[in-house]
Amino acid sequence: MNDAPILLACPHCGAMNRTPRSRLGQSPQCGRCHQAMFVGKPIALTAAGFDQHALRSELPLLVDFWAPWCGPCLSMAPHFEAAAKQLEPDLRLAKVDTEAEPALGARFAIRSIPTMVLLQSGREIARQSGAISTDQIVRWAHSHSR
Repeated sequence: MNDAPILLACPHCGAMNRTPRSRLGQSPQCGRCHQAMFVGKPIALTAAGFDQHALRSELPLLVDFWAPWCGPCLSMAPHFEAAAKQLEPDLRLAKVDTEAEPALGARFAIRSIPTMVLLQSGREIARQSGAISTDQIVRWAHSHSR
């Protein structure tokens, strides 16, 4: 297995951490705040911390763009959370509330919600609009991230 270190943003404090790829599945902890680097659920991102995870972190980032008033978004939320348990540590899953962060929605030209965007090093790899199930999220993410 490739043991080259990978740069990861901490989901708690945002600190950048270098972790050997072979240790990603061994519950690595942040060197600054000492909390788990993988939490088994999506992290909420704001404009302030988005680039830390999308551009600086070397782990693919799957973002669910949603809004609290959106029925399909709310019905997909538990599926997206369940998918995080299955997809970590291969991908980081995050949620962006487009109501609270309209600039991020505009930056990614989000026209309908929910919309998932898969990013690698800040570059969009794939996009999926509409609510889908846990299994569909996992299959879709695997098909575009490998």
